[in-house]
Amino acid sequence: MNVWMGPGLLPPAGLRAELAGCQGLVCLLTDRVDRALLDAVPGLEFVSSMSVGVDHIDVQALSERGIPLGNTPGVLVDTTADTAFALLLAAARRVPEADRFVRDGNWTAANAWAPGFFTGKDVSGATLGIVGLGQIGQAMARRAAGFGMQVLAWNRAPRQVAGIEMVTLEELLLRSDFVSVHVALAPATRNLLDAGKIALMKPGAVLVNTARGGIVDELALADALASGRLAAAGIDVFEREPVPADNPLLALPNVVVTPHIGSATTLTRARMADMAAVNAIAALQGQAMPCCVNPEVYR
Repeated sequence: MNVWMGPGLLPPAGLRAELAGCQGLVCLLTDRVDRALLDAVPGLEFVSSMSVGVDHIDVQALSERGIPLGNTPGVLVDTTADTAFALLLAAARRVPEADRFVRDGNWTAANAWAPGFFTGKDVSGATLGIVGLGQIGQAMARRAAGFGMQVLAWNRAPRQVAGIEMVTLEELLLRSDFVSVHVALAPATRNLLDAGKIALMKPGAVLVNTARGGIVDELALADALASGRLAAAGIDVFEREPVPADNPLLALPNVVVTPHIGSATTLTRARMADMAAVNAIAALQGQAMPCCVNPEVYR
């Protein structure tokens, strides 16, 4: 058994070298598992990813080779919804901006208080639009209910949930004070919120993305925020991660950014690790993975 102990992330060449002679791989979302890697390690029998999303893995290539892929669904639903709502509140009430203001020594007797001092957006009673009504989207809706928010949702497949009004994506963007993204990254959702869709958003709206980078056009979002057409954004995921220093979103004071920490609680990460291990142990024992992305390989 080979275990990468760092420092840093395991580079692609290092991953190929570490997999030499191994039956399986337990990986992170930072590890790219593509056809080139599979060709280099023809003896690979299974992959277990400590993640829910598997956009870092070529699932089709695995399935063609009869290789099962495990993931960790369900375990991070509430944790990620907590992060999304935290970003929503922080962006709406300008919390990081106000924090920097105080820490930088800008809060003085001359500007101690004024009616317009750091005014933000009301969350209670506002309209929340949820893009993707899976488990995390539904958990987000439950949190919104506690704030008396009206909840709209759009989902790729038909779905009805009590207390949530299902609408088209266009109507959701037109009506929502806050938009929270909860779809998986796939060919059909890449650049889903492009410049045209962002232009449909309600003036003064706030966008939150804790799903995956690549779903939102970051340049178009930055333009809408810089112009003042949108009030703010809370972004946990980026198209390129780690996010480059020249990403225009980083230069805007009305953007709250975090480094892909949607599931980052001690308990949730421990559960994810346990699930990834259980999937790997099952594969090593010749059994079906309890959480398998491509169960057709067992047929």
